[in-house]
Amino acid sequence: MQYLYVRVVKAKDLPAKDVTGSCDPYVEVKLGNYKGTTRHFEKKTNPEWNQVFAFSKERIQASMLEVTVKDKDLVKDDFIGRVLFDMNEIPKRVPPDSPLAPQWYRLEDRKGDKFKGELMLAVWMGTQADEAFPEAWHSDAATVSGTDSLANIRSKVYLSPKLWYLRVNVIEAQDLVPSDQGRYPEVYVKAILGNQVLRTRVSPSRSINPMWNEDLMFVASEPFEEPLILSVEDRIAPNKDEVLGRCAIPMHHVDRRLDHNPVNTRWFNLEKHVIVEGEKKKEIKFASRIHMRICLEGGYHVLDESTHYSSDLRPTAKQLWKHSIGVLELGILNAQGLMPMKPKDGRGTTDAYCVAKYGQKWVRTRTIIDSFTPKWNEQYTWEVFDPCTVITIGVFDNCHLHGGDKPGGSRDSRIGKVRIRLSTLETDRVYTHSYPLLVLHRNGVKKMGEIHLAVRFTCSSLLNMMHMYSHPLLPKMHYIHPLTVSQLDSLRHQATVIVSVRLSRSEPPLRKEIVEYMLDVGSHMWSMRRSKANFFRIMNVFGGLIALGKWFDQICNWKNPITTVLIHILFIILVLYPELILPTIFLYLFLIGVWHYRRRSRHPPHMDTRLSHAESAHPDELDEEFDTFPTSQSADIVRMRYDRLRSIAGRIQTVVGDLATQGERLQSLLSWRDPRATALFVLFCLIAAIVLYITPFQVVAVLIGLYVLRHPRFRHKLPSVPLNFFRRLPARTDSML
Repeated sequence: MQYLYVRVVKAKDLPAKDVTGSCDPYVEVKLGNYKGTTRHFEKKTNPEWNQVFAFSKERIQASMLEVTVKDKDLVKDDFIGRVLFDMNEIPKRVPPDSPLAPQWYRLEDRKGDKFKGELMLAVWMGTQADEAFPEAWHSDAATVSGTDSLANIRSKVYLSPKLWYLRVNVIEAQDLVPSDQGRYPEVYVKAILGNQVLRTRVSPSRSINPMWNEDLMFVASEPFEEPLILSVEDRIAPNKDEVLGRCAIPMHHVDRRLDHNPVNTRWFNLEKHVIVEGEKKKEIKFASRIHMRICLEGGYHVLDESTHYSSDLRPTAKQLWKHSIGVLELGILNAQGLMPMKPKDGRGTTDAYCVAKYGQKWVRTRTIIDSFTPKWNEQYTWEVFDPCTVITIGVFDNCHLHGGDKPGGSRDSRIGKVRIRLSTLETDRVYTHSYPLLVLHRNGVKKMGEIHLAVRFTCSSLLNMMHMYSHPLLPKMHYIHPLTVSQLDSLRHQATVIVSVRLSRSEPPLRKEIVEYMLDVGSHMWSMRRSKANFFRIMNVFGGLIALGKWFDQICNWKNPITTVLIHILFIILVLYPELILPTIFLYLFLIGVWHYRRRSRHPPHMDTRLSHAESAHPDELDEEFDTFPTSQSADIVRMRYDRLRSIAGRIQTVVGDLATQGERLQSLLSWRDPRATALFVLFCLIAAIVLYITPFQVVAVLIGLYVLRHPRFRHKLPSVPLNFFRRLPARTDSML
């Protein structure tokens, strides 16, 4: 994208305009209807600004560039002088050319006569690849005022904080001193790290030397600002706890572990704090001690995204990282047909920007003001360490351009999101496609526009990338010492909170609502729509098996006699030559794969409304999906939704019960619960063992195959004998209340 750049460096020997013999100068850069101004200085005739202005070439509607020096005044600003440039005479600069050196220009009056005062400027035509572009004032943002608002529209790169799992293994405590010596203490340990609070169970030993040997897991982020605070507490009543001792452990003193080898245990002294007059703390040291093993786990990957679309799978410790396998290049080109997101001057407007997240690196494009077809044309690169990862690109409407970032201000609105899995991309190929931007609202799914992206995944070594497919997805500590599902859910929540808080403290901030939308916070909550979508996904997976079963049923029923005869011949060949069975299966799979190659997808997949069941979702189901937790709806709506959930759960309960019944019937074959049925089955097993021992296996296989594939003339419509026998077997349903 072409831009006209104007660098205003400084001025000298400006004439005095005030009665004090000085002036309050500033510079106004004007091109057609667009006008940018520098800051002004109080009583200074030799000011230095060093500010850059960028005007989009697409919006240039004038033939002259006017740079005017003015004197700031209370009533009306005075004209000091100006410099004019013909647009046809402005030089072009293309990186990697060195920056254009600024020059001194003598100021002119309105008639074009030279007079006292000079202005140092550099004017050139360049592109957004120019190093002056990121910090320049843009003509696109001419309506934005204020330093904070201007900072909110510029492109920026952010880095997620480095996250660690902190493992606190609470082993035991000694010589505790409870206030009531006449009772058995119910002691537990409470650990606090920042906003995270965890407790051990009450020690079963119930003595002054309690034992736990329990692990507590936290998420810690660098730089380590807050200590780990542990308190040993005695539950003296249902809602009353007595603190028996505390200790604070600075995080930079904690050992770091890279593998599964245990770290050394340590004893820590417990201190009892007595608060005097509300503020002053008097410390009384006791001989009480606590025995713990504390370490920062560097061998785990701290999950802050869903494992289904993680963008990074490396362990925390940098020593365990493998070499990168390639580079991901993303070009955020433009968007088309965006919907108006907020009112302005009696009409709708959109101030769109993009955020892309891959690995620890977040990028934010500049905000394009008041445009439904914004053009960014910005390019970013990431190192790739695993091809089975996902890059997420979100589009948002900037609602903080005019003081909206005050406390209680509005939130940036979602316009849509795109996910691209790197493993679906061919290497070294540039994909330039438009992706629909879809957002789910309470009243249904809505297409907010389209975003045009260019993506290329360049692989440095094809062999290394192929070798990655044999490696486990997560670092080995996840498999040697796995965390429980509930631990992972809790730790993921804490990780997302830490990341969102840290990025929202950046300047300009990447706000909490942006980070949560990009990380899909809340996607684990109950949703009727998502449950339906997952059910139909399962049915689609089993659809191939169901189709195979229908095809086999047609073979057995001789719907197509020629096909059935060919299947008979193939079956007999495989029985006579069993060594051909596995080669035949794999050759068949190979041919299917080759056949499907020509029908492979040419474009990366995008958000699918049919797969997500977004178009067919009932409005009340969507309202339930967007409800807060705990609910904020009225009692009648909650009762209706509860009854609906009960009816669905009743059907699931019936299906699970039927599956359990079939399993229990299998168990009852040899359990003698029905003595006659078990006797018949045992006798059958004995006869079958003798017959199969005497008869060659190939003969048995041919007879069974011919029986299964027999002609419908030899079939009965009634269920077979084995099925009748199985259905008569007892289950434990008659023992249930």
